[in-house]
Amino acid sequence: MRPDEVTVAGIGGSTRPGSSTETALRAVLAEAERLGARTLCLTAGDLVLPPYESGGVRGPRQRRLVEAMAGATALVLASPAYHGTMSGLVKNALDYAEDLREHPAPYFSGRPVGLLAVARGAQGAASALASLRSTVHALRGWPTPLGVTVDTSRACFGPDGRCLDPRLQHHFTALAEQLVGFARHTSAIPACEVGTQPARA
Repeated sequence: MRPDEVTVAGIGGSTRPGSSTETALRAVLAEAERLGARTLCLTAGDLVLPPYESGGVRGPRQRRLVEAMAGATALVLASPAYHGTMSGLVKNALDYAEDLREHPAPYFSGRPVGLLAVARGAQGAASALASLRSTVHALRGWPTPLGVTVDTSRACFGPDGRCLDPRLQHHFTALAEQLVGFARHTSAIPACEVGTQPARA
């Protein structure tokens, strides 16, 4: 990988393919591609996994998720709001980051993480966004300054997935710009300066 090459892994959505959460995630990844990043999207069926078990046997989907989290230079996490927090589907997926505890840069160390929360109402989306931000901090990632909430009580996307709200589309663009810009900046910093100390129990 070239020093300025960025790979953005998008993780999230719901079990329903083409959900509003997945559509928002893909909109941010499309903007990242426009900025020259390579992208990978894991959503819907990719994330229907057994509950995380430390030391458990890993199947192909589990290995693909962990490899995506380990190999990306930036991540986007997207969740619907469930009872004031992120969904169990997304939380379980993030629990698999525990497999990276002995990684040279444990968990999400030194990497930017963009956040998307989707709900039918602003309050639920804001609560879910806060829970995502707290989890990323615990995983040693750097949440981007902008976190995006999507209120689906208003029409946000057309049948083709196109964003119908110019303000929301502007937020998707800004989030991608922050992700890609931060990732390119940190790629020029020696690893010891962006946090590669071994994890401690």
